[in-house]
Amino acid sequence: MNLAWYDVIGLLGTLLILAAYFLLQVRRIDGNGVLYPTLNLFGAAGILVSLLGTFNLSVFLLEAAWILVSAYGIWQGLKSRRETRDRA
Repeated sequence: MNLAWYDVIGLLGTLLILAAYFLLQVRRIDGNGVLYPTLNLFGAAGILVSLLGTFNLSVFLLEAAWILVSAYGIWQGLKSRRETRDRA
């Protein structure tokens, strides 16, 4: 099997999203922290890169929304971390 570079990036993105979900389910990471949405953001970005090979509108819209939601989660996590630090 000969994969193009964008397919490899897409597979890595898929692995990041699955790893984030697994780590959340086994309670190794906090869903309200920064790591979970960061892994999801980079995973979704990797899947978007894979669309350079074969475009799929449904996947594009899903991953674009995933990136936006993940970016919001990162922002909320950083904001919460800053507020906690300021209270200490």
